[in-house]
Amino acid sequence: MSGLTHFDSKGDAHMVDVSQKPETARIATARGHIKMSRQTLDMITEGSARKGDVLGVARLAGIMAAKRTSELIPLCHPLPITKVALELEPDASLPGIEITATVRTSGKTGVEMEALTAVSVACLTVYDMVKAVQRDMAIGSIRLILKDGGKSGRYEA
Repeated sequence: MSGLTHFDSKGDAHMVDVSQKPETARIATARGHIKMSRQTLDMITEGSARKGDVLGVARLAGIMAAKRTSELIPLCHPLPITKVALELEPDASLPGIEITATVRTSGKTGVEMEALTAVSVACLTVYDMVKAVQRDMAIGSIRLILKDGGKSGRYEA
């Protein structure tokens, strides 16, 4: 299992010991989208969804999800997150919503999983809030687009 830090020499999953790593400033940005019909997108952007402010609720859900990532992903460390920002941009060319999450910390391990979780939950929240009018929406292309800090340095997609 060379190179996979979440497995020990026997191949068993374990939580990585980061106690000897230095604290550094870290940032991660993830992006994804939810595709829907033009009519559903218009309903969201016009603010006429029956459940309320779809984009506002999805933004809050993404922030909350980033803060609770270690409770959802078994081998993630709980981290002192210092910033979570979500951008939810209507995109008529999808049609749908493009969602970007940026997470910051000063810690011993990165925040990639927190950014990816924030995007995923924000997409799921959009789905939940408008599923009564469209059930065939598609969530996709959730990916890390930036990570910086720590031993491995900078990554940009």
